[in-house]
Amino acid sequence: MICRFLVFSFVVVIAACGSSETPWFSEEAKQRGVDFVHHSGFDGRPMMPEMMVGGVALVDLDGDSDLDLYLVQSGRVDRTLPAENAANRLYLNRGDGYFDKVEHAGGADDRGYGMGVAAGDYDNDGDVDLYVTNLGANVLLQNDGEGQFTDVTQRAGVGDTRWSTAATFLDLDADGDLDLFVVNYLYWSKNIEQDCYGKAFFITYCGPTAYDSPAMDRLYRNNGDGTFTDITQDAGVHIAFGNGLGSVGADFNKDGLIDIFVANDTLANQLWINKGNLQFDEECLLWSCAMDSNGIAKAGMGVASADVDDDGDPDLLVVNLIRQSDSFFRNEGNYFFDATAAVGIGPVSMRYTRFGVTLADFDNDGRMDLYEVNGKVEMQEPAEGDGFAEPNTLLRGSIGPDGVRFDEVKPQGGVFPTLVHTSRGLAVGDLNNDGGLDLVITNRDAAPYLLINTAERGNFVRFRVLSDVRDAYGATVSAMIGSVRMSRDVQPSASYLASSDPSIHFGLGSASKAESVTVRWPGGTVETFGGFKAGDTYELRQGAGQPERPE
Repeated sequence: MICRFLVFSFVVVIAACGSSETPWFSEEAKQRGVDFVHHSGFDGRPMMPEMMVGGVALVDLDGDSDLDLYLVQSGRVDRTLPAENAANRLYLNRGDGYFDKVEHAGGADDRGYGMGVAAGDYDNDGDVDLYVTNLGANVLLQNDGEGQFTDVTQRAGVGDTRWSTAATFLDLDADGDLDLFVVNYLYWSKNIEQDCYGKAFFITYCGPTAYDSPAMDRLYRNNGDGTFTDITQDAGVHIAFGNGLGSVGADFNKDGLIDIFVANDTLANQLWINKGNLQFDEECLLWSCAMDSNGIAKAGMGVASADVDDDGDPDLLVVNLIRQSDSFFRNEGNYFFDATAAVGIGPVSMRYTRFGVTLADFDNDGRMDLYEVNGKVEMQEPAEGDGFAEPNTLLRGSIGPDGVRFDEVKPQGGVFPTLVHTSRGLAVGDLNNDGGLDLVITNRDAAPYLLINTAERGNFVRFRVLSDVRDAYGATVSAMIGSVRMSRDVQPSASYLASSDPSIHFGLGSASKAESVTVRWPGGTVETFGGFKAGDTYELRQGAGQPERPE
């Protein structure tokens, strides 16, 4: 009888084998009120920007202490789609991870050909503003504190008209307000679009080398009065060009100043080391992260930074094109070591083209896990449906005698059944406030994924880190979790075209508290805050802790 059952149930058994592990996430976008559908504008003739789109932000925009959702629409390169198909969307969180769509996005319904978004309180009024990058003029949207926005781009002076991708707010001069770094990709227009062909002699999307027009990034200093000054040349950022896609800010050399890493597509990456007084030196070659260990400049796309090995300094992860492995650069204090093979992500990452990426503790065991969202940019022969679609990848982090390691989790992408689209942006945050980190993933010409964390999890503790009235971007929180001191950065802008929750999340495993919590603030001062019990969110406000005495 058992044999007959197995024969007649062959299909069921095979399906069950495909989900041999319990899924870590459940896809619930539609049922939670998110009805957004992305439009790239593709109409039969490929145009390069159509493959690169998909911005998303998870951020509290109405001041009620839960994460709202902002999704960047593209529309069409020639702007002929109906207005409703070209407008960015805002969804306010009801407090339980379910969302209500806001009419006209509360004034944040920008209709440019959208790429990405950065979130930050640039005017220090206690609420979070939005900076949208476009193919064309970028837009700064000032928040009134209740999720209503005003376009202040012209007054602020930050309307970069190039093709911008990543952007990040950071206090780069430690003067108490957020400066703005904008990554540009190509000097592109419809007039220089190329016809590139797959192996089957059909027109497909070109790579950036077909245009040979890398762009210069821009740095804006916050003047403290609602305006910015373009200091790209004065700061030294004009000396290096690249096809920039991903960026992240962190204090890589632990001198109290925030540095900036830029992942470039097919060109050497850039590492802007902050020398103080808004002066930067490009030192990526000196730090050994401009290319991989074989001297190859890969197709750098998304980027993540975190202290993965718990040695007190931030490491780097850059994701790349299919057949190119990820690059995991381990921080050795004053240089990076390419440890991609050592952490086990070489072969597994080469299967797909990766864009959005994050290092986060999804199962609250105290180790960083790795999530990558995938989707091709090239197609060798015609295909039915979305020929660029690929499944995403979830890898569990662990540490053993040989150090940090990542191993792929099944079912693929941590979801059953497996989801397959052309995925781009990735943002992280606890949408339903249950102690588990959730994901929002954008998909080209499709609805986004809203992945609710259903993993079996350990304890957690979370911190909102505040400098005066706003989140202290660039601060580092460290805590003793059991016998290990772990560090996490306040770092919302990383991944690809995305902004995540700036709160600091520690997975505790079976530990009941985080002890000896300290904050290293932008500028380098350190305060201690004591211990905190598991299972709640706490505020760490600058000036409220005990100053750490110099040794």
